[in-house]
Amino acid sequence: MTSAGVSVLVRYFAAASEAAGRDEETLTVEDATVGAVRAVLLERYGDAMSRVLASGSFLVDGVATRDDARPVRERIDVLPPFAGG
Repeated sequence: MTSAGVSVLVRYFAAASEAAGRDEETLTVEDATVGAVRAVLLERYGDAMSRVLASGSFLVDGVATRDDARPVRERIDVLPPFAGG
């Protein structure tokens, strides 16, 4: 039996929004983890998103993370690197 996946709202900010060409979208991922979302974003948006994710992070439940194993419940924010912080 094949899993239908999990729907996750992905919100993009600054350079991440430019790379995705949108501010937000709902993605279906096989596994609700940061790593699963990262893999879908890299496949979908290629080099532009790869550059953002190389030094950016994700915001999950109010906590910035780069841990691919971290579970994602309903929403994840893609944050580009910020100058000075």
